[in-house]
This record gives sequence, C-alpha cells and structure tokens, in this order.
Amino acid sequence: MTSISKNVQSVSASGIRKFFDIVAEMKDVISLGVGEPDFVTPWRMREACIYSLEQGRTNYTSNWGLLELRQLIAQHLQNLYKVSYTPENEILVTVGVSEALDLALRAIVDPGDEVILFEPCYVSYAPCVTFAGGVPVTVETSAETGFVPSLEAVRKAITPRTKAIMLSYPSNPTGATADRKSLQDIVNLAREADIFIISDEIYDRLTYVGEHVCVSSLEGARERTILLNGFSKAYAMTGWRIGYACAPPEVAESMMKIHQYVALCAPITAQETAIEALSAGEQSVQDMRAEYNMRRRLIVKRFNDCGLSCSEPRGAFYAFPSVKKTGLSSEEFSERLLHSKHVVVVPGNAFGASGEGYVRAAYATSFEKIEEAMQRIGEFVESLPQAVGAL
Repeated sequence: MTSISKNVQSVSASGIRKFFDIVAEMKDVISLGVGEPDFVTPWRMREACIYSLEQGRTNYTSNWGLLELRQLIAQHLQNLYKVSYTPENEILVTVGVSEALDLALRAIVDPGDEVILFEPCYVSYAPCVTFAGGVPVTVETSAETGFVPSLEAVRKAITPRTKAIMLSYPSNPTGATADRKSLQDIVNLAREADIFIISDEIYDRLTYVGEHVCVSSLEGARERTILLNGFSKAYAMTGWRIGYACAPPEVAESMMKIHQYVALCAPITAQETAIEALSAGEQSVQDMRAEYNMRRRLIVKRFNDCGLSCSEPRGAFYAFPSVKKTGLSSEEFSERLLHSKHVVVVPGNAFGASGEGYVRAAYATSFEKIEEAMQRIGEFVESLPQAVGAL
C-alpha cells in the first residue's frame, strides 16, 4: 500500500484535541479550554439568516464573496483603522480565518521558504506553513517582554529564505497585544528584507487596554501585508465559518484562484449573516466585550491569588498563567487538574516549546463557571505535595 505524504506525517496532531477527547467521557467538567464564545449569535443576525433562507437565497456566490459584504468590510476597516481596500479585487471572503490563513500561505510560499512565527502562538500556524511546503522558524517570546519579541531576535531570524513574518495580536494563547512602535519596527524590518507580513487580527475587537493597531494601516505595511480577520470571535459566529482576507490585488487574486478550486465560495447564509453583523451588530460587540472584560479581571486575580503568576491579558479571551512553581510540567498540571478537579485548561506547550510552564485558560464562559473553576484550581494547587505559596 502506498504511504501517506511525508509532509503530513511530519505534523503532530493538535495538543488540544486529546483533552477534548477525555472530557467527552467525563461529567461535571468545567472547560476553560475551548476558544469559543459562550454567547449565542445575536438574534438579529440569526433572523437575517432565516429571512435569507425564506427568500430562497441558497445559491453559490461569486468566488470573491458577495459584493455587498466586501463593500461593508472595506467600510468597516476604513472607519476603524483608516486603511482602504478596494472591494472588487482586494477583499476575499473565506470559509473562516483558518481557510484565509491556508490560502495566504499557499499563495506566497514556495517549497523551502521560511515563515517566522512568534511563540507561543496559535496551534495551526506552524502546521499550515508545513502543509504549504514552507519551513516554520520560531522566535520565542516571554511574559517578561509582554510576549512581544525583541527586534534583534526577529532580525536574526530573517534569512535569504524568509518569505513572511506571521503576526497575531491580540494573541491566542497569551492575550498579549503589541503597541504601534513595536509593530512599526517589525514592518520596517519586513520592508528592509522585502518580505510579506501575514497579520491574523481575528481578536481585534476584543482589545481591553489601549486601542488595537491594524498592521496594514502602518507606514509601508499595506503593500506587503495580508490582513486576516473574520466574525467568529467578536460576533459569536464560530460555527458559521466566515472570514476574510485583505491583500494587494496580485496576492488577493492568487488566493482567490486557490479558493475557487478548493472551496468555491463561503456559504451564502453565513455571508448574509455577516452583512447584518457589520450593518447592525456593533452594540452586541460592545456588550460582549464588556462582559469579557469583567471575566478577564476575575480570572487574572484568582490565578494570582492562588500563587500562579498571571500577567494581564490585554486582548482576546485567554489567560496564560505560569505553573512553573508547582514543579509540574504543563501537561502534568493540566492532566492532574482535569482528573482530580474536572477543570479543563490547555497545556502551554501545545502552542510551542516556549509555552512550556504555562497553561491557557479561556474566559469565554460564564462568570459563575469561572468562579467555580478557579475555586477548584485553588484547591488543586493547595493539594500539591508542596503548596505553591510555600515555594
């Protein structure tokens, strides 16, 4: 029998998945593991979907996506970040941001090209680079630097084979954000090396401290930036699978070429719902962000109170506390917590080697569940042979 692609075999399964498999067989579990809003998609958006179905809107759309949606995306970015994109040939509607990332990498990466990633980072980044035939090159970050890399470390990672730098602020898993100067410095390096920037900004609307900086709005960035975004997080539309990419025409056209062969178009019902989200969903975004902000303050305080040092997440909906003082590895901590207290967190090493010693806890669940989960975590820490507070 012929063998599976060596490229695929080289990639391990997601470090998050096995915990979900265990949880499926347990009762009384509180999950701080899934990066999914606990809010239901607001009724007005669901109603728009229902209405489109009633009107028989079940057809294919343009490969680019509905023009009305692309026009609204362009207006949205202009209003928020003063960055301008042409709806007709610079905005592509995709099946979630995951497809947008895959398309971006396949459109620009040749076999052996290197893509720089800042770890800890989202679990899909390195595998998607590999699937595209590229080589992921990691630059480590730490809590001490706010999970933003030093400029010198980025400079050292750039080689003649470098094709792109991947940015993701606010960050999954750390909740970190990057200020304008730090991002502009990285853009300047990309300009010097004449390489692309792929900027995943899916959590842009969930920024709690300061203002989100859209990378393509920075000086010299737009002509080399592929901006990725979508509706999953801010509008509680994870299952709708609707995202978009904005890029210079030649890059957007190349991404669309792949998209038309492998996906054709994003589902029209999701596109219709996204139109309603951009047209009338702003209050829902504000309300959800305010709720997340309260949860953020609670979970950070409770982690620090039980001796697990946790820096302030400035965006997204993740806390990334250190468990190093327990003497347990990230996986040991997560597994023992799950089996003894039925609380799910994700081991930090699932997000790269520099995530070892941390766990990711999503506060995309109710205030009450966070309270109960943190009570259990505090009891778990106190039960360890040498309590954290005594170390």
